[in-house]
Amino acid sequence: MTVKYSRQRQLIHNFLMNRKDHPTADVVYQNVRQEYPNISLGTVYRNLTLLADRGEILRLQVGDGADHFDADTSRHCHFVCSECGSVTDMRIACIDEILARAQQGFDGRIERQSTCFYGLCEKCLDKTSKNRE
Repeated sequence: MTVKYSRQRQLIHNFLMNRKDHPTADVVYQNVRQEYPNISLGTVYRNLTLLADRGEILRLQVGDGADHFDADTSRHCHFVCSECGSVTDMRIACIDEILARAQQGFDGRIERQSTCFYGLCEKCLDKTSKNRE
């Protein structure tokens, strides 16, 4: 399916490409509308959905009720801080091996995986440690 070029979609994609924090649609909307004031929240949602459906970005559901978006579509894991809610990338060398093992015991075809680890990020861990002192 060919999709017509959209300046709004390009702005949204560019915004995500320059971020490492996996923003929600609301955060994307608040930031993109600074450059494109007439954009609507619905347009942001539709374009994020289109980009995710086309595999150009990742849609992450990390358990906080909001979808987060990641322009890095390479195979990687995520860490979710249970205190501040931040979502960060994790590079784990054995992820290809895990995927290969999963495929061995499965008759279908695995096309992608999503792995999240949960705990305290470095900043929240530091705060917790300082509050105990």
